[in-house]
Amino acid sequence: MSGFFYIALEGSKEIEEPMQKLTDDERTRLLRDVREAVRLGGEILRAHFGKRKEIAFKGRIDPVTNADIASERVIVDFIRSRHPDHDIITEESDLSLVGSPFRWIIDPLDGTVNYTHNHPMAAVSVGLEANGVMEIGAVYNPIREEFYHAVRGGGAFMNDLSISVSEIDRLDRSLLSTGFPYNIRENPYNNLEHFCHMAKLAQAVRRDGSAALNLCYTAMGRYDGYWELIISPWDIAAGSLIVTEAGGTVSDLSGGPFSVYGRQVLATNGRIHEQVLAELHVVGVKRP
Repeated sequence: MSGFFYIALEGSKEIEEPMQKLTDDERTRLLRDVREAVRLGGEILRAHFGKRKEIAFKGRIDPVTNADIASERVIVDFIRSRHPDHDIITEESDLSLVGSPFRWIIDPLDGTVNYTHNHPMAAVSVGLEANGVMEIGAVYNPIREEFYHAVRGGGAFMNDLSISVSEIDRLDRSLLSTGFPYNIRENPYNNLEHFCHMAKLAQAVRRDGSAALNLCYTAMGRYDGYWELIISPWDIAAGSLIVTEAGGTVSDLSGGPFSVYGRQVLATNGRIHEQVLAELHVVGVKRP
C-alpha cells in the first residue's frame, strides 16, 4: 500500500496549462457517472454482505475480501468504458497513471474489517478530481441504503436531501470520531494518546471503522468532528468534499490547507475546528 501511495503523489504534480472550467453539462455527465460507479460497487457489497467471504491479509490485521476485489473491478471497468483516457487511483490495484487532468480516486470497500464481521458500517467511496481539484464525490453504504454525494459549489446531499453540519460550538458538547492505522501494533504514531486525550475533553469519541462514513456523518451533523493521523487518499477523497459542501471545515493537522495526498485529516463543523486542533497539538502532531 505505501508504495502505491507514493505513485499517487508523484502523479499529482501540477499541470502547467490548467484546463478550462467544467461546463454545467460536463459536471452533470460526470456526476451521473460517479453515482453509477458507486452504485455498481455498492451492489456487489450488498450481494456479499452476510455471506461467507474469501479473506486474505495485506498486513497482520489488514484484510481484503473477494467483495473488495469484485467491487473494484466493476467500478474500474465502468470508468474505463466511459472515460478510457482518465487516471484511476484505487486501493487494491496499482494502476498506471497517464497524466490525465481527470483522476478518479476509489475505495471499493471502506470499512473492510467491519464488513468481514457483518457490521453494517461499510461503504464504497469515489472522488473525481479535475486538474487537481476535487469536483465530485460520492459515498454509498448499501447496507443502510445511505447515498451521499456532493459537487463542488453545489452543496451536499444524502439520498438527494440537502445536508449540513451541526451547530455545536463547544468541544465538551461535541461527539467526535477517529480511527487508527492498520499497523497500530507496531506504529508509535498510532493515535492512542490523542484518542485518550480527546475522550476526556469531548462529550464522547467514537471509533467505528470507516473514514468515508465518518466524514459523511460529520457532514450531516451526526458527528461534530473527525480526525486521523495517518490516512490514505481513497479513504477521504469523496468524503472531504462532502464535508466542505455541507458547510464544514477540512484541514491538515497543522490547520493548513487540506490535500487528499497529505496523509492527515481534520474535518469539523467549523465551529469547533480550532478547539480540536489546539487539543491535538497538546499531545503532539507531526507529519507521518
